[in-house]
Amino acid sequence: MTAVPFTHVAESRDWLGALRRYFVFSAIAHLIWEFAHMPLYTIWLTGTLGEIIFAAVHCTGGDILITLSTFFLALLLLGRPTWPQTQGPRVLLAALVFGLGYTIFSEWLNIEIREAWAYRDLMPVIPVIDAGLSPVLQWLVIPTAAYSYALGWWPWRQRTLEASHG
Repeated sequence: MTAVPFTHVAESRDWLGALRRYFVFSAIAHLIWEFAHMPLYTIWLTGTLGEIIFAAVHCTGGDILITLSTFFLALLLLGRPTWPQTQGPRVLLAALVFGLGYTIFSEWLNIEIREAWAYRDLMPVIPVIDAGLSPVLQWLVIPTAAYSYALGWWPWRQRTLEASHG
């Protein structure tokens, strides 16, 4: 008697690998982004090197918490037992909406109300919502790239697979 592997079971178990890839990619990308856009904030001119490093690392910690919260909320609301094989775009879209929503709220709260940080004139500001372009792009680009990496949604990989099987 020959054992027949249950490929659908093995595939559905890859959710843990997808989550790990998503969070590791996100954490590294957010750390890089925080340091890269630090010159757009007043701390770049007024802070010491230690304060700038602390701010970037501290903000990355917040980014990781937002990443975890928004992604798990999206999975709880829209995920299925077959994720990541199904519901991929819906989960990503929900995570983007939650992440952007929180980011816009947080920027408003910390700039307008708490005055915890401030933009320099170099920061492009989106009219109406008065949020900086860099943090908004951060919450569009990083989750999308991380999700693409986690689920293997790279266009060149798809073409390679099609070419080798077609």
